[in-house]
Amino acid sequence: MAMRKKMIIDTDPGIDDAMAIFLALQSPEVEVIGLTTIFGNVNTTLATTNALHLLDVAGRPDIPVAEGSHVTITNGTKLRIADFVHGTDGLGNQNFPPPRGKPIELSAAEFLMQQASLYPEEITLVALGPLTNIALAIQSDPSFKSNIGRIVLLGGAFSVNGNVNPAAEANVFGDPEAADVVFTSGADILAIGINVTHQVLLTDTDRDRLSESGGKLAQYMSRIFGVYYSYHHDAYATKGRVYLHDPATVLAAIYPCLVTYIEGVVRVQTNGITRGLTVFCNRRKRFGEVTDWTDKPAVKVAVTIDAPEVVRLAMEKLINS
Repeated sequence: MAMRKKMIIDTDPGIDDAMAIFLALQSPEVEVIGLTTIFGNVNTTLATTNALHLLDVAGRPDIPVAEGSHVTITNGTKLRIADFVHGTDGLGNQNFPPPRGKPIELSAAEFLMQQASLYPEEITLVALGPLTNIALAIQSDPSFKSNIGRIVLLGGAFSVNGNVNPAAEANVFGDPEAADVVFTSGADILAIGINVTHQVLLTDTDRDRLSESGGKLAQYMSRIFGVYYSYHHDAYATKGRVYLHDPATVLAAIYPCLVTYIEGVVRVQTNGITRGLTVFCNRRKRFGEVTDWTDKPAVKVAVTIDAPEVVRLAMEKLINS
């Protein structure tokens, strides 16, 4: 049997984060060795509570949770919290009881550096929120970018409008300076932007199948989905369909054949009305002058995804939970 991939998920749960975490835990191809938390869908403290709760639900309280930064890498504290998407508790306004576990003493960045050092080039780090923790690890440990095996991140809006405003995708907008640090770090990066995840839709019929199945995690997801479906109806007029941003990213990390990608340099705009904009340079033109993309390392940017297979895998794993 092939060796299982070691995986750490950096997360801000979040309804679709919950599904993504469950999918990873239900995948025998990977060994989830930790969750790290960050602000985004909720504040960092609540993200930690929700991560611990989700591990309780999945029967995996043995997996460590490391709490991440409460501020951006420039110490910004005006953080956009998406409670209108995920509910005030981040999990569909269900007000679940407190989790049994507690986070470990290491911070998220410290845990990431420790694990990358213990398992050099073996870990797939899946980033589902703003990239603050990862940027802090990169800045604190020069060997981190080479020790970490691969970073698969949900971030950016490549050649499409953003979902926070016309320029910016939510995770990059949450800490643009951190995103620029990560994109230009030289780590092995695959970016899954909303240009790709907006192709992956779960329908009302799918939700009914989850509810009617015997899968414990399927029924849990059906229960918390209500707020998420309402948001999509209001924001996108999708009429009974929701985007699976985080689940698509986790499944792309587990099954790389689900996506195709191009390679080039990504920079992030950090000020003005386009703050959070991701700009991709495909290197087809040799510019006569030095630019802010010159001599920066390339990353992989997803351009297609097998959306029907992502939905099939997600449904199968949840229903069989």
